[in-house]
Amino acid sequence: MNEELSKDQQKFLLKLARETIKHYLETGEHIPFKTDENVLKEKRGAFVTIKKDGQLRGCIGYPIPYLPLYKTIIEASVMAAFKDPRFPPIQKKELPAVDIEISVLSLPQKVEDASEVKVGKHGIIVSRGANSGLLLPQVPLEWEWDLGTYLKHGCLKAGLEEDALNKGAEIKTFTAQVFSEQHFNLPKIK
Repeated sequence: MNEELSKDQQKFLLKLARETIKHYLETGEHIPFKTDENVLKEKRGAFVTIKKDGQLRGCIGYPIPYLPLYKTIIEASVMAAFKDPRFPPIQKKELPAVDIEISVLSLPQKVEDASEVKVGKHGIIVSRGANSGLLLPQVPLEWEWDLGTYLKHGCLKAGLEEDALNKGAEIKTFTAQVFSEQHFNLPKIK
């Protein structure tokens, strides 16, 4: 298990995410960045969520750690802001109005029984065959879902029938350290 990020590391990653989006808006390229901080160089799964007026505006990430955390944040920031197929790319005028949230994930673990899922603690990955859907642990809290509703939405997100867990779908859980600009009341870069 990777160590929890400190408040300073959390703030740093939030600033990196915003600077990455700003840099991409201005240049069309990923921000050049390197670090010597070991925690940020560890391979970690993470998601970047962008909200505007409290509504989802983009959310993309990597559930499996295959890049150093700082690179995961850079890539996920660009993808969430400009390449989430559910939304148009972020425009420069929107940047001051969006809030950024980061979820740094633990490794997903298969569970044998869906009743092991704890709402608000566990994120879920539901999969069967080539279909897979992920919901972050904060999602059911934001929508006030109970366990049954959460699992149903996990199946639907995977493009499966809502009772797919009874029909051979697999479920994995993970936890996340979630932090946002709003939580830290960070200034917005214009």
